[in-house]
Amino acid sequence: MVSGTSDRVTEHTPESLNEGIRRDIDNNVRHYAAHPDEIDTRLAELDREWDIERTLEANASTLAFCGTVLGTTVDRRWLALPALVTAFLFQHAVQGWCPPLPILRKLGFRTMKEIDTERFALKALRGDFGKIDGDPASRARAALQGARR
Repeated sequence: MVSGTSDRVTEHTPESLNEGIRRDIDNNVRHYAAHPDEIDTRLAELDREWDIERTLEANASTLAFCGTVLGTTVDRRWLALPALVTAFLFQHAVQGWCPPLPILRKLGFRTMKEIDTERFALKALRGDFGKIDGDPASRARAALQGARR
């Protein structure tokens, strides 16, 4: 079965890792609800954050290129590396899973959907979509609830 693009990584990630990422997002939003003057800086950081898809693509292209260069200049057996990497990349495109995925998730790489959840919650806190009243905790809850819809 082919998973939907926006959910395929989380569907193939252990729930404990997904929960940890959600908890980190919640903690970040709660922090910025109490420190709204820091939201713009955090939004800029989120704009620079590499999502897991971009990271997988960059790593795959680097390994494939290196394997090709080594295969043509050092030893033809290195050509197995780009073959393996492109097979993994294809597997990820079709299934949403490939061998490097669990490692990258453990390292904290997030999906674009997860990054956007934090981004939109912070924009809500900043007032981009209207004012959210209340104490920082209730403002954070409301912002996260809206961002996850």
